[in-house]
Amino acid sequence: MGYKTYTSFGLPTFLIIIIALYLLFTGSGEVFDVGRFLEETSPFVWGSLGIGLCIGLSVFGAGWGIFLTGASILGISTKNLISIIFCEVVAIYGVIMGIVYSSKLQPVPEALLYTKDNYFTGYALFFGGLTVGLCNLLCGLCVGIAGSTAALADAADSTLFVKVLVVEVFGSVLGLFGLIIGLLMIGNAKEFLPGSPAVSAVS
Repeated sequence: MGYKTYTSFGLPTFLIIIIALYLLFTGSGEVFDVGRFLEETSPFVWGSLGIGLCIGLSVFGAGWGIFLTGASILGISTKNLISIIFCEVVAIYGVIMGIVYSSKLQPVPEALLYTKDNYFTGYALFFGGLTVGLCNLLCGLCVGIAGSTAALADAADSTLFVKVLVVEVFGSVLGLFGLIIGLLMIGNAKEFLPGSPAVSAVS
């Protein structure tokens, strides 16, 4: 376990630090200019990444939850199929937010794209999508574990099903909280609009 952890996290971090120090001491430290990276990256890229993360992480969380619940349902007598529905709702949250976010992406010529409002919209879509995706990922995991427990509890004692189901319902609400936060994060974001060439062009 320790070797895998080292190769997964320790080795890449070590290599990044070595490369960064090499560039810093050889006079090429400006390569790590974060401000320049944020300015020169297209707002369309940020918006598209946010939409992709929103849907992708939500579907991943739903699939993970269905995997956990489905593995417990197999081979036992239970009426806990509602847990599968709760997990699928997590993916639906992500798809709904992806559709809402995609309405902000309007075609704009590249020379007129780089304005303050478009930057704000791109960043809002990225971080909003990341927030929704992570909330739905954890929600799917929570519902999957609770659903698995509900299935096993129902198989052992049918009177416990309703009690565990209440916990599962509260777990599924976490994805709804993420959806609401995602809507709040893009509340002030406008659609991509063209700006004047003198203001929007990146030097």
